[in-house]
Amino acid sequence: MKALALSASPRKDGNSRLLAETVLEGAASRGHEVKLADLTDAVAAPLRDCHTCRQADGACSIGDGYETLLRRQVLPADALVLATPLYWYGIAGQLKIFIDRLFCYIKADHPDSADVTQRLAGKRMAVVVSSEETYPGSMVGVTAQLQELARYLHHDLVGVVRGVANSRGEVARDPADPLAQAFGLGTRLFEGHVSDHRIDTVRNGVVWPS
Repeated sequence: MKALALSASPRKDGNSRLLAETVLEGAASRGHEVKLADLTDAVAAPLRDCHTCRQADGACSIGDGYETLLRRQVLPADALVLATPLYWYGIAGQLKIFIDRLFCYIKADHPDSADVTQRLAGKRMAVVVSSEETYPGSMVGVTAQLQELARYLHHDLVGVVRGVANSRGEVARDPADPLAQAFGLGTRLFEGHVSDHRIDTVRNGVVWPS
């Protein structure tokens, strides 16, 4: 299986990127193919008004590396690892822009929206976040947004790891050992149990069979 990490940090040696790399190490230890992409290298502009911005054939006219990233790496991936520092109690701007611009490619007036939509759905998703503060509530906005993104895209949200750190590499000194948590998340990326029960879900009362 193919796992792709999307790092939203402007620091290529930052803590959230280190967490993403560690998730990929865990996935690679199970024999999966892994890659990491820095969103700052590919995403240079926000979403615009598609009604006025599209080319004549309906294609996106924004001339950065977004479409190449989407088609060559995101769509072929079986799992996405979204990595972001906590900025103003939300995700980093580069990740928000990446998500926003998906709209251009899944909207019906894009020439191959049906194919993009079909290939974008049904992946596994993991989330890693670095934050300076330990306050549990600081993560509520990020968790809520990305779990709803997973629901909308029919992705299985395998897990969320938060590391507390600020200076480069400091996440390795977090007593909660988020790097070990990230590695473990990577090992479970494709095998981990994911459940989201509804009132009519058939359950036998046992989650982990002996």
